[in-house]
Amino acid sequence: MKYKDYYETLGIKREASEAEIKSAYRKLARKYHPDVNKTKEAEEKFKEINEAYEVLGDKQKRARYDSLGANWQGGADYTPPPGFENFNFGGGQGYQQFNFNGQDMGGFSDFFSSLFGDMMGAGAAGGARGGFSGFDFGDLGGQQAYSRTSGRKRAQQPKSEDLDVTKTLNVTAKDLFSSDPITVKFNDMRKCTQCPGGGGYCQACGGTGIIHENKSLKVKLPKEVKEGQKIRLKGEGKVDAYGQKGDLYLIITPKDSEYEIHGSDLTKEVEITPPEAVLGCKKEIKTLHGNIGIKIPPMTSSGKSLRLKDLGLPKKSGGYGFLNAKVKIVLPEKLSKDQIELYKQLLKTS
Repeated sequence: MKYKDYYETLGIKREASEAEIKSAYRKLARKYHPDVNKTKEAEEKFKEINEAYEVLGDKQKRARYDSLGANWQGGADYTPPPGFENFNFGGGQGYQQFNFNGQDMGGFSDFFSSLFGDMMGAGAAGGARGGFSGFDFGDLGGQQAYSRTSGRKRAQQPKSEDLDVTKTLNVTAKDLFSSDPITVKFNDMRKCTQCPGGGGYCQACGGTGIIHENKSLKVKLPKEVKEGQKIRLKGEGKVDAYGQKGDLYLIITPKDSEYEIHGSDLTKEVEITPPEAVLGCKKEIKTLHGNIGIKIPPMTSSGKSLRLKDLGLPKKSGGYGFLNAKVKIVLPEKLSKDQIELYKQLLKTS
C-alpha cells in the first residue's frame, strides 16, 4: 500500500501545534465541503482532509503515526509495522464506506486501517464508520455540529462571538447629511437549523443545508462618523440551533464620487479655466444645503481651497462643518485658432 503524508495533506509542518492543525483543517474543510464544493475532486479531497485530521487531531494517533519517522514520502510503498498487518476492515481496497448527513461519503484508507484499526473500537469495524473529525458547520454561517458516526446533533453550546457578523458599509455624504435612518441591504448565508442537509426534504432550506437570506435593515448613522468606525446592531448576526443570536457589526467606509468626507467637513472640487484663475470669477456650485454662489479671487492657483462655513455635515455639538471648495484649473475641451494664438503671445511675454 502507499504511505500517506497527513502533514502534507493539511499543508502544515510536522512540528505544528494543535491549534495550527485545527486551523488548517477547518480552512480546508470549508473549501472542500460537499455542501459548498460539488466537484468529484473536492469530494475525494474532503475524505483525505478528514482522514488526516482524524490522525493528527488525536494525540494518541499522532504519536503512533510520528513513530514511523519523518523520512517517508507521500505515495511511497509502505509495509505496516509488525503487529498491524491484519487490521483490514470490510475486506475491500481503498476507502471503506460510511454515511454523513445521509450522504455516502466513503471512509478510511487501508493505510489508516493498518495503523489505527485497533484504536477505532468494535463499533467502527461495522459497515458505517465515522471519518469526520468534528467539523463545525458554524464556519459556514450556522452553529450546528454533528457527531462523526451518526449525523445526530451534538449538544455543544457555541461561543457567542462565533455568531457575530462583520460587514463593510459604504456611505455617501448625502447619507451622512440626512437625519433619517438609511436602508442597508445585504445577502446572508447560514447553516440551516432545521435539518443537517444531505438532500432530504426541508421546508427551510430545500435539503441543501444552507439558507440564503436577503436582509434589509434600517440604520441610524452617527454624526461626525470616521472611516473604520463600527456600528453594532444587536441580535442581527447569525442564529444557532439553540436560538441564540449574534450581533451585526457594520464598518463605516465613507465613499462619495463628489465629496471627500472628513468627519463633519467636506471637500469638493470647483473647476475654472486659466483666464478665470488669473482674472478671478464667480461660480455657482451645488452643495448639500442647496446651490450657492462663490467668488474666486484673481490669481488663484490650482489646489487652493476656499473654506465655506456651515456648508458641511451635521456636527455632534450642533451646526454644520465646513465645505472646502478646492479649485481645479482645467482647459476647455476645444480652443479656436485665435485663442491658441493668444496663448502663444502670452507665452512669449512670460
